[in-house]
Amino acid sequence: MNQESNSQRVHFNRTKVVATLGPASSSPEMLEEMIKAGADVFRINFSHGDYTAVEEQIKHIRMLNRKMGTHVAILGDLQGPKLRIGVVENNGVELKEGAEVIFTTKEMIGTAERLYITYPQFPKDVREGENILIDDGKIVLRTVSSNDLDEVKAVVVFGGILSSKKGVNLPNTKVSLPCLTEKDLRDLDFALKNHFDWIGLSFVRNSADIIELKNIIRNFTPTSKARIVAKIEKPEAILDIDNIISETDAVMVARGDLGVEVPMQRVPVIQKMLVRKCLEASKPVIIATQMMESMITNISPTRAEVNDVANSVMDGADAVMLSGETSVGKHPAKVIEAMSKIIAQVEEEHTLYYGDRVANFDDGDRYISDNICYTATQLAKQTKASAIITMTHSGYTAFRVSSYRPHASVFVFTDNYEILTQLNLVWGVRGFYYDKNISTDHTIADIKFMLKRNGYVIENDCIINIASIPLGEKGKTNMIKLSVID
Repeated sequence: MNQESNSQRVHFNRTKVVATLGPASSSPEMLEEMIKAGADVFRINFSHGDYTAVEEQIKHIRMLNRKMGTHVAILGDLQGPKLRIGVVENNGVELKEGAEVIFTTKEMIGTAERLYITYPQFPKDVREGENILIDDGKIVLRTVSSNDLDEVKAVVVFGGILSSKKGVNLPNTKVSLPCLTEKDLRDLDFALKNHFDWIGLSFVRNSADIIELKNIIRNFTPTSKARIVAKIEKPEAILDIDNIISETDAVMVARGDLGVEVPMQRVPVIQKMLVRKCLEASKPVIIATQMMESMITNISPTRAEVNDVANSVMDGADAVMLSGETSVGKHPAKVIEAMSKIIAQVEEEHTLYYGDRVANFDDGDRYISDNICYTATQLAKQTKASAIITMTHSGYTAFRVSSYRPHASVFVFTDNYEILTQLNLVWGVRGFYYDKNISTDHTIADIKFMLKRNGYVIENDCIINIASIPLGEKGKTNMIKLSVID
């Protein structure tokens, strides 16, 4: 009913925007501009910055949420066991093709013949013939031999100018470093004390890494609501991807290191596979790295970047992410605005975008809830309902309904304030705080009035409510109701 009257309703994009904070985007004025432009999640990159600066950013974000009535989430991205070259002489040395280079684990100023690597186990882990990629693969060396103690001999395959502290990737080597470094544990402690919504775990290799982080969070405080984003950037993660998705709360397709660790031509296929698997598991998925990179300096993106963002949206991603574009770029708010316009255009094209995924759930304790969530999306399609409205305490139904990518808007009402910001990462979801404990009929009527008053639904709109009854028991979803806005 009244599906053609969308212009009268408040519009919002379904696909979310994650924006990385940095020197260019730390002031409260710029943060407010970014939220107005369409930022849904702010990413704190623990590879850079100090705690004092981050505390200021957190304070500003939460102040703006109160002021603007928004629920912008905070994602803390742990650095992980990032391997790097140490300091080199003269601010850069040239590694020439065919030249021999010694890597040492003893700290020193690097030269063209000898380089310090910040990875103590490197001589024990690396094997003859394995590749050593530096600076995102711009420089490539091949291992010749190791003394299994503190030195590795390699030969330059593709050379270039190497400056200090560049990252190292070892696509063929089984790295024995722990998933969480001492720095990560300090950063995690800070993030949990400051009630971050999401924790990004870098260089995930298998599901055991996720389980380890879960246990640390649980031991920190049993009541912590922080959820985990598994960053997929290692070949080993692809081999264990089903178990990783099962254990994690969300996934990030971290195409930077992934594109160095696996053959570049595989990345688009891996991206689509990860999105599909996450949708099937009702887990949010973020596409990251170089989405609008030219806008670090330019006022508009390249056409290839526009297509990249659009294709990620059409793949079904929950969120698309900006890194240097917003952290150090010249136009943080404008790049978000440009990305939001691309998302809006794709989402207007109904036949290209909205999926019709077939449900696949087991006979577990969520069987009734899962069926009702799926039925709600199918009923919305049949009746051209403009909204699916759910009451939730855990957020479970929001994740489930969202994963079916309905054309109807998804409005979530909860008395659990902490999940409102977490849900800001989830595709299509708009959350509202609601703590009245009254009858089911009264609650539904009250919510309909609120949505109509704020322009989210209009007269004669068909809407679908799902909830747990009795409401006061906050049990599993077991009710579905179809009605019309009057």
